[in-house]
Amino acid sequence: MPHPFHNMLLLEDAVRINGPAAFNIMLKPAGSLCNLDCLYCYYLDKAEIYGGLEPRMTEEMLEDVIREYIAANDVPEVTFNWHGGEPLVLGLDFYRKALELEKKYAADKTVHNTIQTNGTLLDAQWADFFRDNGFLVGISLDGPRDIHDKYRKDKGGAPTFDRVLRGLQYLRERDVQFNTLSTVNKASEGRGQEVYHFLKSVGSRYMQFMPVVEHVKYPLDAHGKPRKSARPFIVDPATEGAQLAFWSVSSQGFGQFMCDIFDVWVRNDVGRYYVGLFDAALANWCGVMPGTCVYGRTCGGNSVIEHNGDLYPCDHFVYPKYLLGNIREQTIRCMMESPTQVRFGIDKRNTLPSKCFRCKYLFACNGECPKHRFNKSENGDTGLNALCEGYYKFYDHVAPYMEIMKGLLENGQPPAYVIPWARMRRP
Repeated sequence: MPHPFHNMLLLEDAVRINGPAAFNIMLKPAGSLCNLDCLYCYYLDKAEIYGGLEPRMTEEMLEDVIREYIAANDVPEVTFNWHGGEPLVLGLDFYRKALELEKKYAADKTVHNTIQTNGTLLDAQWADFFRDNGFLVGISLDGPRDIHDKYRKDKGGAPTFDRVLRGLQYLRERDVQFNTLSTVNKASEGRGQEVYHFLKSVGSRYMQFMPVVEHVKYPLDAHGKPRKSARPFIVDPATEGAQLAFWSVSSQGFGQFMCDIFDVWVRNDVGRYYVGLFDAALANWCGVMPGTCVYGRTCGGNSVIEHNGDLYPCDHFVYPKYLLGNIREQTIRCMMESPTQVRFGIDKRNTLPSKCFRCKYLFACNGECPKHRFNKSENGDTGLNALCEGYYKFYDHVAPYMEIMKGLLENGQPPAYVIPWARMRRP
């Protein structure tokens, strides 16, 4: 049965579509190329799309992308989000050239740069470059040694924890702005406060926690049987024979993980340390757009350009069936404003199961990321988020504090004033 709201277009959609063009694009100049072999990495397998070759963006393509991206945005500030794989494998000269081209095409716009790295290739030269050119660096660090090394190993199967901390130390010594990105996986369950205290101890003041829920298929042996000893392929959940990966966090486990961190944060760290989910929750409580598409009503404003100029609607939907086109054939703006991309964005809201529309926390969750919406609700509706119970647990837990912080903001006071009140409440 077709979803009753599948073709619905709201006034807010029309305003966005007809307003000034403004969107973010994640650039993958090295595609899925990486020096690590993280078991849960959903991007390593994208090499198959491009024939298994080591992808590298050419200087000609780099110039095309930079010129097109700056021109496509009608806003005064544009941010280049360099991602991977591992973007540092391309070397410093690649990014020196990128900065040169940004200045060439910036015109009257201000250009910012962020880069997401696994940290193992960072050294003094990289850190100096990032500091001198105002890069915000995201570094992937899952937590203490045993949690981080559980699934984040190099191509030879060796642990990476010490190399990441060494890279992080270069950033700290040179006052480079950085945040941490930590996956929440099976190894993280029950250890939220430990992970949070660890990240604080290594100097992280801005933290993002990303739940890992993936589906896999194992390669087949000569007899057509799955080789469970081999690295599984991460696949679209709709793929025939796909099964939930064993490293995936459970719904309740993720919810409890975030509740445990929140209990420490709200009693001690509001206004001093920042957690992406908490910021987004408070924004939605206040009726303000959250800073991430994950918790927005719609998506489609954060796309991906591969090393060869292919444009996809989202980092989590880099599959051939979602390809929007290539910048050699169409402009970035044309593809970002295409009916296909518009539909992709509003489908986040319009394909929610009826259970979500009855939920008192829909305004805060908005169904979360479509990549996780592969479960069925009790009445058989498709598209229920696999982490639904965990998110409900989290929002139910933080609701009283969010109401207090909302009230503080409405009265011109900082949210940190919630701390004394929080300390009087039982966790």
